[in-house]
Amino acid sequence: MLTSKQIELVENSWDYVLLHSQEPGAAFYKKLFEIDPGLRLLFKGEIHGQSQKFVAMITFVVHKLKKTDKIIADVKALGIHHHQYSVKPEHYASMAVALLWTIENTLGKQWSNEIKEAWLAVYTALAKTMIGVQNNSVL
Repeated sequence: MLTSKQIELVENSWDYVLLHSQEPGAAFYKKLFEIDPGLRLLFKGEIHGQSQKFVAMITFVVHKLKKTDKIIADVKALGIHHHQYSVKPEHYASMAVALLWTIENTLGKQWSNEIKEAWLAVYTALAKTMIGVQNNSVL
């Protein structure tokens, strides 16, 4: 369960990223493919459109953290979608590193352990939900 302070930290830091980074999605995918080059094979064509979808999805989730019951079906659907595109449970760790790097890189001196822990709490909850759906689905 997320605390109200963690939700506030995540919301504020993501809003800062959106205001101070021209292409957070592009930065995320660049870092992701540096961490795990094999993941690039899961994406067909150029990554710009996927970058925009990524930013929209993170923004949607971040601003629904106070009402997670409203997004759980969307998170589960995303987990199934990832599974259909051959995303494996171990890939979520690389995604976490790339996401945290993207936020830290944008926040600069504003980055803190408290913000990192808040993002880890959010990401872990989302990833567990998506992986759980993958593990329980018959596709």
